[in-house]
Amino acid sequence: MSIVVLIISIVLFFVLFFGIGFILNMLLRMSWVMAVIYPIVAIFIIDKAPCSEYFTNSKAAFSDLGHRIASLAAADIIILSSGLLGAIAAGFAIKTLRKNGYQMF
Repeated sequence: MSIVVLIISIVLFFVLFFGIGFILNMLLRMSWVMAVIYPIVAIFIIDKAPCSEYFTNSKAAFSDLGHRIASLAAADIIILSSGLLGAIAAGFAIKTLRKNGYQMF
């Protein structure tokens, strides 16, 4: 992966999850909803197994998930971490706006 693609991916994931988190926080009135949901989204991004396999063949599914997480490249970890930072930044932004008197919906 080239450095340009890495930088664009970092910015894209940060902005994408900041925007989704901001909208969810605004609509659901829970400041940290996306920061809690993000690890589940990251698992869906990382894992290739269908969700039903976690219930039917859970030992193999969790073993495969652990193997996939352990074999992530440094660039993938940085990109996924920037998405988590975007979700956390959305929570702080909503908290700050509500503290300053802005009420959304």
